[in-house]
Amino acid sequence: MSATSMFPMCVRASRGLLRVRSGTAGVSSAAVLDIVRTLSTDKPPAATGGATGGLAQAILQERLQQQEQQSQGQLPPKGGEEKREGDQSEEKKQKENTAYAKKMVLRLAGLMGIGGAVSIVYIFGTNSVDEHGNMIPDEFDKDPPVVQQLKRTFKYFKDYRQMIIEPTSPKLLPDPLKEPYYQPPYTLVLELTDVLLHPEWSTAYPLIDSIDPQGFVMYRLFRDATRYVDGHHVKDVSCLNRDTSKVIVVDCKREAFGLQPFNGMALKKWDGNSEDRTLYDLANFLKTIALSGVDDVRTVLENYALEEDPIEAFKRRQAQLAQEEEQRLAELSQQKKQGLSLGSIASRFWRSKQQ
Repeated sequence: MSATSMFPMCVRASRGLLRVRSGTAGVSSAAVLDIVRTLSTDKPPAATGGATGGLAQAILQERLQQQEQQSQGQLPPKGGEEKREGDQSEEKKQKENTAYAKKMVLRLAGLMGIGGAVSIVYIFGTNSVDEHGNMIPDEFDKDPPVVQQLKRTFKYFKDYRQMIIEPTSPKLLPDPLKEPYYQPPYTLVLELTDVLLHPEWSTAYPLIDSIDPQGFVMYRLFRDATRYVDGHHVKDVSCLNRDTSKVIVVDCKREAFGLQPFNGMALKKWDGNSEDRTLYDLANFLKTIALSGVDDVRTVLENYALEEDPIEAFKRRQAQLAQEEEQRLAELSQQKKQGLSLGSIASRFWRSKQQ
């Protein structure tokens, strides 16, 4: 084989291999086969073309196959790299947008909180005014303006908290009536909701007027007359300005008279059933106390303090007492009959002896 005939073929083969090695890893196998076909179609000189061309073509095909296998096993497709880079960029932008949104929400919340605090201090920290619109002086007038506002605001919320926790007055009822006026010996504190009524709405005065048109209810007390203890509104008997030994509290919650547990009676919550007769039985219970002239109602209510349904317990005891009384009367009647029989026998014996 002459140098002239080998040179063009070697140059083309070298260029093809260099293209494969220098970064055209993504070249398709079809392109590689095109190179091989190009090299194989060049006609070598007649003298040496057959053997030399076949050997060069076989070496080139083997080399190209090795390069293609290496590129497929080691180097990912170029399109996949671009897709991953795009996904990472999109994820990064999304994170940045989320962080920016959170930052803006926090800033807005902070501005709203500051604005609300300033508004509260301005509204509740200003001097009260009289009916003519004139400022009413107070003990904070000598302080700097900002300090005045802060102190008045603090005092307002402190007084408001105290109003919720404590009753509005240490004497919720006026003094008992003196003679010649009649003062009832006992005081009954009767809960309205779920004891007397099962209301679907909360306006109290019309409800009381509808169930007490004659005005037998002497006083009406509301939630501001209670003491707030451990999340419950408690009726403090000591604030009623009445003898606590003569006060009975009727409620459906034991917490309502938790400060004086032996002054109260907890009924079952009424669900609106028109067949319920609890109030009739309660009236009999209260009537029994009034007619008995009990000196201290706590000695009676203490016996029902642990009962789940004190009215049912009262009815059972009443039935037992009635049975015992009936038995006692029967025994007494029997004794009277026996006494009459002995008397008649003795009188007959005396008459026969005289005769």
